[in-house]
Amino acid sequence: MKGWLQRRSSQKKLAGIHNLHDVERLARRKLPRPIFGYIDHVAEDGRTHHANLSAFDAYYFLPKAFVNVAQIDLHTELYGKRYTVPFGIAPMGISALSAYQGDLVLARAAATHNLPMIMSGSSLVPMEEVADVEGADWFQAYLPGTPEGIEALLARIQRAGFKKLVVTLDYPVPPNPENLRRSGFSSPLEPSLRLAFDGLMRPGWLCNTFLRTLWKQGMPHFENNHAERGAPVISRRAARDFSGRRHFDWGYLDLVRRLWPGVLIVKGVLNPDDAVRAREAGVDGIILSNHGARQLDCTISPLQVLPEIKRRVSDIPIMIDSGFRRGTDVIKALALGADFVFVGRPFNYAAACAGQAGVEHVADLLQREIERNMALLGLTSLSQLDHSCLYQPTTGEIPQALPMPQNVR
Repeated sequence: MKGWLQRRSSQKKLAGIHNLHDVERLARRKLPRPIFGYIDHVAEDGRTHHANLSAFDAYYFLPKAFVNVAQIDLHTELYGKRYTVPFGIAPMGISALSAYQGDLVLARAAATHNLPMIMSGSSLVPMEEVADVEGADWFQAYLPGTPEGIEALLARIQRAGFKKLVVTLDYPVPPNPENLRRSGFSSPLEPSLRLAFDGLMRPGWLCNTFLRTLWKQGMPHFENNHAERGAPVISRRAARDFSGRRHFDWGYLDLVRRLWPGVLIVKGVLNPDDAVRAREAGVDGIILSNHGARQLDCTISPLQVLPEIKRRVSDIPIMIDSGFRRGTDVIKALALGADFVFVGRPFNYAAACAGQAGVEHVADLLQREIERNMALLGLTSLSQLDHSCLYQPTTGEIPQALPMPQNVR
């Protein structure tokens, strides 16, 4: 009876989610103000956030008519694995505060849909538990500040069973916290009457996520930033440490490349010169990202630099995140040369609204949007996507197609 009621509740929630924008609106009503504020956070005045969303408006489609589109293939091969779709789940910190065991929810949904999920180093579930989920072999790390700390963390990640390491580069210092403070969020969360009130205003979250976590797992901690366990998520001491990275230079990436035997990917690249330097360091892939507009305001969108970086670095996969909300967004990125797309916040919101069923529902919505739009474009496989599918009204010209490397897709 209990299982039936839970399924009915999930079905009712999912019935109102028709696209990735809907799930954000629903999550705003379900999550406490500080938790939603953390997920929704953008730096300062939100100009980077606006750039991420408006970058897609620079391109229009040139569809082909009267094409047989009875069969459309969205399968994408990446690092020797064939995924069902050309998108995956981006790393998102503390997702276990927005959904019970959030990292496991995301990993299991990704396994069900055969798409990659990158586990965040700023997560509250031990990496070893997530690595036990079939196909969960991507891990994102913020490097500790010393070579010894880096070596210890990488050894732990390898022991856990992850095969693909994603090193985030765009975090030399924490971002401006003013919008986080405005929402009542701090890291760790500091106990206060306001925090208690925000939790009581969302009894569903309080019982099904927070109190359930305390009952079954105890107080959540930052589990995976270092080789050892980190600070508790609620503490009077703001002990979560993202300092000590100002001295990082390319020598530290060279060190990681020497230590890490598996696939090495860097995330947070926007400058074409940095992309070239990363390839020279021996990385196996690059994720173009401005951290979902959470770091530096007034930053260029990854989509805007994608064509130039793809021109200069064409022999390794170039992936992208930040601002993707529609199937048309994914298609435009692929047409401009991206080999894969990662989507973050909508999956976090989906987990908060309806758990694993919510994440699977959102993945299915995005997949159907891509497939439908491919049909309307007159295309049957992702290999047909290139610059010739797009029109740029700013230039009035149809971009010429770029040759696609043979080792991807």
